[in-house]
Amino acid sequence: MVSQTIINGKVEQFSWIWQQQEFKVVYETLGSGSPILLLPAFSTVSTRTEMVGIGHLLASDYEVTTLDWLGFGESDRFRVDYEYSLYRQLLADFVSFRFHQPVTIIAAGHAAGYALQLAQTHPESVAKLVLIAPTWFGPLRVMGVPTGIRKLVKNLVRSPIIGQFLYYLNTTPSFLRFMYRRHVYVNEQKLTPEFITDKRQITQKTGARFAPVAFVTGEIDPINNRDECRELTKSLSQAILTIIAEQSPPYSKGEMEALGELNNVTTVRLRGTLGIHEEYPEAVTEAIRPFLSS
Repeated sequence: MVSQTIINGKVEQFSWIWQQQEFKVVYETLGSGSPILLLPAFSTVSTRTEMVGIGHLLASDYEVTTLDWLGFGESDRFRVDYEYSLYRQLLADFVSFRFHQPVTIIAAGHAAGYALQLAQTHPESVAKLVLIAPTWFGPLRVMGVPTGIRKLVKNLVRSPIIGQFLYYLNTTPSFLRFMYRRHVYVNEQKLTPEFITDKRQITQKTGARFAPVAFVTGEIDPINNRDECRELTKSLSQAILTIIAEQSPPYSKGEMEALGELNNVTTVRLRGTLGIHEEYPEAVTEAIRPFLSS
């Protein structure tokens, strides 16, 4: 394990073995107190820095850890077959490695499904769950693209020349701004040229296209359908808070609402869409605090 100290917190590396290959998974810790794990959403621009607002606000009272998923952020981005089972095992192994008491998990987007499953398979490891604008399906699956075509897209993007070109088209500043304006941020004034430039830099690292295309095509979807999600959630003994982002796309908001209808789920509705955890960290943290202390 290698570590260094930077202005935000202590940055470390978790050496993880998957299918006889070793990977570097980067995580960051700040604050002290009861442990909280922040899980960023999966996306083309996924990085632990999107959770920094919530992390700094909670670090005054808790020990806060956030990680870069394998294939994203500063973690290794090797050309491996990113799939659901990889991330499910990674989360279980990381929690076992990092925490020695039950941890509260605050998960955004797709990460919510993995957090729910960990709470079911390792109930002794999870104290509470906070699900921020939870989603289950990758973009192409939401659009109704058939499985065969989604797999074709994945294989094309993974290919050396065509894949690099297709990935380039989907990571231009204009396209990133379009996607943020469409369903990630509510306030367009926050989408400054500097903001978009920073986001694009995340997408340009060596090997950056392999994990995002797995997300886009549904290869890492943690849950198959709404009924499966509801049954999984109903089976849990941990306290659960779901934050519904009111301006989310209709399909995604419908999934959030269906989860929030369950008797063992507490629901809060806030202004925002799929990037609410990054765009409005103050409001999200204010909603979370009473749940954490109860």
